[in-house]
Amino acid sequence: MIEEQEIKTAYTKEDIKALIGDRWWRLNNLYYVKDDKGKKVLFQLKSRECQKYLYNNLWFFNIIPKARQLGITTFFCILYFDQILFSENKTAAIIAHTQHDMKKIFRNKIKFAWDNLPTWLRYYIGEPDIDTANEMVFPNGSSISVTTSSRSDTVQFLHISEFGKICARFPEKADEIVAGAINSVHAGQMISIESTAEGREGHFFDYCMTAEKNKKEGKELSMLQFKIFFFPWYEHPTYILNSSTKVNKEFEIYFNDLERKLGIKITEEQRKWYIDKKQLMKDKMYKEYPSTLDEAFQASTEGSYYASEMDKVYMEKRIRNVPYDPSLDVETWWDLGMNDHNVIIFTQTNGAEIRFIDCYVNRGEGLAHYVKFLKEKNYRYGNHCFPWDLDIRELGTGISRKDTMYNLGLTNIITVPKSGILDGIERVRYLFSRFYFDETKTEPIYSALANYRKDYDTKLGTYKNSPRHDSNSHIADAVRTLGNGFINTHFDMKTNQENEQVEKDNSFFA
Repeated sequence: MIEEQEIKTAYTKEDIKALIGDRWWRLNNLYYVKDDKGKKVLFQLKSRECQKYLYNNLWFFNIIPKARQLGITTFFCILYFDQILFSENKTAAIIAHTQHDMKKIFRNKIKFAWDNLPTWLRYYIGEPDIDTANEMVFPNGSSISVTTSSRSDTVQFLHISEFGKICARFPEKADEIVAGAINSVHAGQMISIESTAEGREGHFFDYCMTAEKNKKEGKELSMLQFKIFFFPWYEHPTYILNSSTKVNKEFEIYFNDLERKLGIKITEEQRKWYIDKKQLMKDKMYKEYPSTLDEAFQASTEGSYYASEMDKVYMEKRIRNVPYDPSLDVETWWDLGMNDHNVIIFTQTNGAEIRFIDCYVNRGEGLAHYVKFLKEKNYRYGNHCFPWDLDIRELGTGISRKDTMYNLGLTNIITVPKSGILDGIERVRYLFSRFYFDETKTEPIYSALANYRKDYDTKLGTYKNSPRHDSNSHIADAVRTLGNGFINTHFDMKTNQENEQVEKDNSFFA
């Protein structure tokens, strides 16, 4: 028990009443946290611009796509912990990405903050019950817990950490969090969701895009709509480097383009930090340290088959306006699923360039529908390239789908030789440096390629050596038809590298 005399020598009751009634004072004077190096430091909102900006602009539902290590989770842990200590009968819940993160957040942020509170304040609040399930229940009837799953209890403060990763690796768990945890927070209470981005799909992506659309349109938000906060890498004060690193032409164009579009100034030290960091992070740079919101979500997900290739596509700005050229043939590349998604990809080839100009995805339609669709596009067609199984004849009729296509009036049909999935992926990688994508009509293609990834084994915690079957894989399979067929129909693989520079010299986009 703390002696009464010890309390009196610290603060008078009048002092205590005045100070603890001021939340800004509490958030700048009471709580200790661990910094990036594990050192005990006083948490101070006034010293971190992004945290201070959040505090001054919070809404009821908040979503924060961000760069790494900006202290966003720490901010919400301390903010909600403070609410629990100084409010009666409130419940706060924090959902972590993994069991390891759950224990770390509880130990290093929640319990660490409590253990390092002034003794006089702990005396007045009263010791909590600490549950083995990482929960603290205080005498005022309020509680705070850290979990890895949804909860059906009503909570007043909910924080979800790395929700993008949860959506990418554990989509069923993400569904449960939305149905259970997020729906347990009523209008007028607070939700905060923060994460680095994990591709252009899932609840986190959907919430961010809706919130960004509402922001751009200047829409007045209801208490059940998310307000978006984006914090790029260049707003972190320590992301600078004084080194001999040279800023080459490619990065010079990249930084200058950012400055022009965003109206910002990126210093020489920031540029050098970014370049050296990107050499370490490679294709993960856009995801972990994005410069813009679009860049964050254009980044490839973990386990992506085409991560490095898509990184170069973005850096070299090969997603742009790629119009149909009437002087060039249009080739189509197909993936025909049985009672599944059917995909048609439209390309034109000019020298070294493979231009993706259009695509079509549908399901539940017969072959006649797709032939009719092609004719309505009014393109000048060359070859129509299908996977090898188009030649397979039905046992009952002896008619193949290739025969059916011919009977419907489609000509110049080529069936691409069968190959293994991984071999096909390697062939696509070989061609990737030639790819240009129309930013409007082929968004499903470049988004699918960025999100096409290995299946995740939740039991072993590792990626399998086989693709995850989802909407991305259907489009990626059509691109794999291109990878398997293009080399045979256009050029000899052995002589391609010798001719490539000559073709690039004649490129429309050079």
